[in-house]
Amino acid sequence: MSFVLCHYIAMNKSLRNILISIFVLTWLFLFNYESVRAFYLNPLFKRDLPKTKFLFPPAGWIMFFNVGDGFGTVEVYGLREGRAPQLIDPHAIFQTRQIGYDNIHRGALFAFSSMRAKPQTCAFLHRKFPYFQQFAVMYVQYPSIVKNPMEQERFVIYQCE
Repeated sequence: MSFVLCHYIAMNKSLRNILISIFVLTWLFLFNYESVRAFYLNPLFKRDLPKTKFLFPPAGWIMFFNVGDGFGTVEVYGLREGRAPQLIDPHAIFQTRQIGYDNIHRGALFAFSSMRAKPQTCAFLHRKFPYFQQFAVMYVQYPSIVKNPMEQERFVIYQCE
């Protein structure tokens, strides 16, 4: 009797595992379909493909509510007398030893973009890079990464004398 009961429970566990696996694979397929439908599949098939009626983030894997195609970043240039401005590598500005963590990709240079941060930023840059006489903190705007990825607008936020 107990052998039959154990065999029945074991069969139900394997059936349960199969059903869970089918659910997970179906969900992953639908999630990936919905993630790439708008930006990749619609242009590929040249028509609007049907949207699934499940709750999926509209921007796919990154899971933001509303993501535009504009992008901006901050750059720091070192200036020496008689020479062209030199772009300073952000990894030289913020050196980290942690593996797998990149302050640059997390937007750490945006801390320099505030006019309130100018005194501390200028003091830090002069101390870190004494061979430059001046620094320029610039904002680089990419108005439409999707339509024209090479178009850029540059604005000087402030200069460190």
